[in-house]
Amino acid sequence: MTVVHTLVLIMLTAAGVLTMWRLLKGPTTLDRIAALDVFVVLIVAAAAVYAAIYSDGSNIPLLAAVALIALVGSSTAARLVERWERHR
Repeated sequence: MTVVHTLVLIMLTAAGVLTMWRLLKGPTTLDRIAALDVFVVLIVAAAAVYAAIYSDGSNIPLLAAVALIALVGSSTAARLVERWERHR
């Protein structure tokens, strides 16, 4: 593993810790939804680093699909929460 891979994994870990803090702390549901989306993107990025380290590109289409599903899911959830809070 090169220095670049190590630095990227350290930065992804730090971003994951901060994202988990936002996910647990809140204060609103929309903050938690956004943090969950960022966390999924960080997992996809870490898997992409794994693919780069081991020169294994077989899971790249799967990573793209997971990122797309996460984007659609979080935007749908945010839309539903926004509607629900407007009707309260």
